[in-house]
Amino acid sequence: MPYYSDELIEEVRSANDIVNVISDYVRLQKKGSTHFGLCPFHNEKTPSFSVSRNKQMYYCFGCGAGGNAITFLMQYENYTFQEALQTLAQRAGIELPKQEMSGRARQEADRRARILEVNKAAAKYFYAQLRMEQGQNGLRYFEMRGLSLETLKKFGLGYSNKYSDDLYKYLRQQGYEDELLKHSGLVTIDERGGRDKFWNRIMFPIMDVNHRVIGFGGRVMGEGEPKYLNSPETMIFDKSRNLYGLNLARSSRKHYILLCEGYMDVIALHQAGFDNAVASLGTAFTPGHANLLKRYTKEVCCTFDSDGAGVRAALRAIPILKEAGITAKIVRMDPYKDPDEFIKAQGADKYQERIDRAQNSFMFEIEILERDYDLGDPEGKTAFYNAVAQKILGFEEELERNNYIEAVAGKYQVGFENLRKLVMHQGTRAGLARESRTLKSGISEKKKKEDGMKQSQKLMLTWLIEEPDLFAQVSPYLGPEDFTEELYRQAAEIVFEQYKEGRLNPAGIISMFAEEEQQREIAGLFNARLKEVVTPAEREKALWETVIRLKENSISCRSKHLQASDLEGLQKLIADKKRVQQLRSERHMLK
Repeated sequence: MPYYSDELIEEVRSANDIVNVISDYVRLQKKGSTHFGLCPFHNEKTPSFSVSRNKQMYYCFGCGAGGNAITFLMQYENYTFQEALQTLAQRAGIELPKQEMSGRARQEADRRARILEVNKAAAKYFYAQLRMEQGQNGLRYFEMRGLSLETLKKFGLGYSNKYSDDLYKYLRQQGYEDELLKHSGLVTIDERGGRDKFWNRIMFPIMDVNHRVIGFGGRVMGEGEPKYLNSPETMIFDKSRNLYGLNLARSSRKHYILLCEGYMDVIALHQAGFDNAVASLGTAFTPGHANLLKRYTKEVCCTFDSDGAGVRAALRAIPILKEAGITAKIVRMDPYKDPDEFIKAQGADKYQERIDRAQNSFMFEIEILERDYDLGDPEGKTAFYNAVAQKILGFEEELERNNYIEAVAGKYQVGFENLRKLVMHQGTRAGLARESRTLKSGISEKKKKEDGMKQSQKLMLTWLIEEPDLFAQVSPYLGPEDFTEELYRQAAEIVFEQYKEGRLNPAGIISMFAEEEQQREIAGLFNARLKEVVTPAEREKALWETVIRLKENSISCRSKHLQASDLEGLQKLIADKKRVQQLRSERHMLK
């Protein structure tokens, strides 16, 4: 639920020119009335990310990301709606009144702040426990791992003692009630009372980029399962959108970030002088993690464990990083298991040498793929080259494909031209297979027809937004009810209403929809690619073809659902059919 009135939201949004806002994040170049740049939400080499000052909207013709200044900050900075609005308000010098917050919203904000308080209190408690008699076991473990007192302090490391309700009792003494503690993820509350989530574990506070404690990781001392335990997700902790150590790594002067597997790797690397190390939080690397990293770097060096699990983790992370537009490299640590072990054995300088020689991620994938084939056998070698050719097809640009063909050909001693022909052959076969599948089932053909109608509805809404004078020509024949997609109809109702009131505001319409996916779709409705027309006559023809197409589709949809008893609906249907016939007659060029 929004915390502020629609009028205040619109005041803040309209006070921030979207070109100026996005220029802080994306390099834009003006082409005509629109600015273009490389999309920050997907990997591309040709700019398809458009920003319109007239519409106060952005839209990517490549991935479909779109919205206004508020949604941009929500997508790019991973802000909540309220955080994005507050940022823009500060930028424009607008003070947001606290009384605008609804009762429920105020409760949620208060609870969020209180859970942050609880986490901070717990972090201080664990930190103190490590330095007491009951924490000596945990302290010895950290010393055995070679961590200095300075490092323990830097990361706020602590200990949860052997009593399973110790933290619960402490937090109750501090005045925190059961209901709040239950939502913090630190305590389980049932009929027997409160029990701690963490006990007999060394503790790793997890902080967001603003150094606020949002959760914890704990490693068990001695025997016990699981070995590592993380806080459950709460209203302040989403492990798929946070990275351990990023609050420190974001300030590093290095141009790349080291991506590790676990807490101890991050801590060991920081202690060795590599202040740009981060790790995911007990979960597989996600697109949310990649988008978070993209705010701070364009290059990530994966330094996962050398075992099979580490290799699999790297293979999962590579395509996610690439999709986010981040260059991925692989730091090889053989014969050592992980960065901590490598640095203890060889030192920081040798580890830096490994980073400097980090392997291209695609060549790493090929090297791992090679393990599945017997290159000593001609049949196995042929199968391997076919598999490699299939992977090379993933590069859309011919120059990039040729570069990788050359690299693979050089490493595996196969002729460049032979491998290039194999890649081309694989591409041809893949194209024929897609065509064959499409022809065998009518699904693709039907989908294409449905998508064509959606595109026509988008096109009309874009036309009306960009050329308001068209309303006078189109409205006698077309209304919001003729947009048969539910979301499109809702948008059309607002557009037509705004036109009547003389205040077309497409960027403001986006803020009227709560769901992120809806906002994205609405942005797409107002940014359909208009067909290039050479003459005014061709432009006129395209417009009325679209009007007739939408009206006929509307008539067809209504006919299918019309009840025999609905005389009014039947009369309107007959009248609309006559109007279309009349329109066709008047626009004889459409015959």
